[in-house]
Amino acid sequence: MGEVSPPIKAYFDQVENKSLKILIPGGGNSYEAEYLYKIGFKNVYVVDLSQTALDNIKSRVPNFPKAQLIHGNFFDLQMTFDIIVEQTFFCALHLNLRTDYMSKMDELLLPKGKIIGVLFNLPLNDDQPPFGGNLPLYKKLFTTHFKILKMEPCYNSIKKREGKELFFEVIKE
Repeated sequence: MGEVSPPIKAYFDQVENKSLKILIPGGGNSYEAEYLYKIGFKNVYVVDLSQTALDNIKSRVPNFPKAQLIHGNFFDLQMTFDIIVEQTFFCALHLNLRTDYMSKMDELLLPKGKIIGVLFNLPLNDDQPPFGGNLPLYKKLFTTHFKILKMEPCYNSIKKREGKELFFEVIKE
């Protein structure tokens, strides 16, 4: 997109506690991390397999702490977070990794921790990313580990994604 996702921006514009520890897995160029850091969230971490993507963040936001740009595999991460931001990572994972994703998210979240973000609400590919889904499928997957607080069509997607995204917020109980 080349910018912070509007639904994610709208969510964090309402969050007052800037000390929350936030993870953006598979963040890529992570305009979300850049936005969060610039509005005062200094405890933001990005994990990605691409060093180039992490370098892009560092070049756009030179003060972003290098130690919070983690070059590695999400499934190897051994930390805990208050919030995990889902922005195109889930849809990039092969369908057979979705159960592992739920377990790892549960492991990475502190009690009462949340996952927030957007999911594609349409069938996409079966053999290569991006992989899509739908509301009943996502509800079934996420309720294996989390309580759903919100999972509904986005009202503020970018034009290209209008009608194709769900915003969601789930909590670890």
